[in-house]
Amino acid sequence: MANNAVPATRARTDGQAQPQQGATGDVAATPQSPQPAAPVRPRLGPEDWRATQEIAAALGETAHGPLGKVGRVVGRLGAARARGFLVQAQEIEAGGGLMLPDGSRRRTSGGVFFHLVRTDATLTPADRADIFPPKSARTGRTTAAAASPTTAMPALPTPPAPPAPPMAAAPVPAWTDDDYRAINQHVHDEIGRATTVKITVIGRPSKVLDRGQVIVLSLRQDTAPTLPKGLPDPATGTRYALLIAAKQWAKVAEALDADPEDALIAESYPSLDPRFPQGITVHATSVTTKRTQAAKRAAQEAAS
Repeated sequence: MANNAVPATRARTDGQAQPQQGATGDVAATPQSPQPAAPVRPRLGPEDWRATQEIAAALGETAHGPLGKVGRVVGRLGAARARGFLVQAQEIEAGGGLMLPDGSRRRTSGGVFFHLVRTDATLTPADRADIFPPKSARTGRTTAAAASPTTAMPALPTPPAPPAPPMAAAPVPAWTDDDYRAINQHVHDEIGRATTVKITVIGRPSKVLDRGQVIVLSLRQDTAPTLPKGLPDPATGTRYALLIAAKQWAKVAEALDADPEDALIAESYPSLDPRFPQGITVHATSVTTKRTQAAKRAAQEAAS
């Protein structure tokens, strides 16, 4: 009887099996292949799987195939190195992207990421074989060598689809003079009620004006504090007329005279008084100095 089957192997004098090409041109699998097997990638642990999901989401890759490929990058090279490729891909995208070799279009973010991994000079052949298993160009099936039981990679667990990356928030326009004009309109149209207003003035006067029952200190602020992000820069050079009762001033004047490094602290009520159009009028409700306050705190701690 004629035997139409093509044998998978034929005997050689050295005792090793040699693959034989079949009728379709594919190479038949050789169970006893003498070639060393590529290292088997272990299943992803919780941390690596979380990194895989984060990287895939950042790349906009939601399909199972690309997600699995990202998982192979993480499993083979480590999460830190995979995130390094992600940063490079994002920098390339921010700089205009990367075109395909034929110039037909830009690569996707995932395409840039995988291109960087594939072309990295430090990758070994085993790394590339693990991350990018060879495919049959004609049939789309994994080749026999990649499908061999000795080199097959464990399948990734079927994950839920990663959430779509959040849409970037629209940029907030910068504060302008128009906003200040809107304030002027707002304070005329919508007036709420302030129950408590307080200002703390900290500084050291250069001149003291004694008006009998009232001591007047003139101060000016030339620097602005660090403000929360998004707030406009305030105007500087604001003048303050600080009004202090003579009895209150007597308690701090001696401390200020004795220590040129000490500073006045005045809890006060501010107002825009038309009688002082050069700045803000501030009525002190309580006054002390930094050194006096520190000494009082130390005494309280020692007593407790």
